[in-house]
Amino acid sequence: MSSENTAHRLTEQAVTIHQPTPLAPYSAGPVVPVQPAGMPSVTSIVLPDGRVITGYAIDHNRPEPLAAKPLVSRTAVNIALGGIGFAAVCGGLVLLTTFIAALAALVQQLIILAAVIFGGWIAVQVLTAGQSKGGTTVNIRKAVFKRNHFQG
Repeated sequence: MSSENTAHRLTEQAVTIHQPTPLAPYSAGPVVPVQPAGMPSVTSIVLPDGRVITGYAIDHNRPEPLAAKPLVSRTAVNIALGGIGFAAVCGGLVLLTTFIAALAALVQQLIILAAVIFGGWIAVQVLTAGQSKGGTTVNIRKAVFKRNHFQG
């Protein structure tokens, strides 16, 4: 009975059949043996007794060459360039302070010149006060000063 049940179940279930899809025909061209990139070539050696040994030639690992060090380190070059720049700035600062000192001396000379000219103009005004040119003349010599107060 169990075999009948199994056969009955197989007939009731849907059976799906898969068919392979055919591939497109391949046109074979001439085959040229090509050595793959990175693979060493095959080498054969004949020993003195006549045996032939065939195998790959092995390249021994060679250490990479060390990079050549520059004669002068980059830090030393930077320090030297910084020193040159600092010297240039110091020279400019010396010139700047010299310029400021010269400008201060010029301003001082102009102030003294203005005082001399203005003082001379006042002196001329006072000393020529006696010569009347049609204006009001004030004789200061007759004024009386008592306790720093002018009484005219």
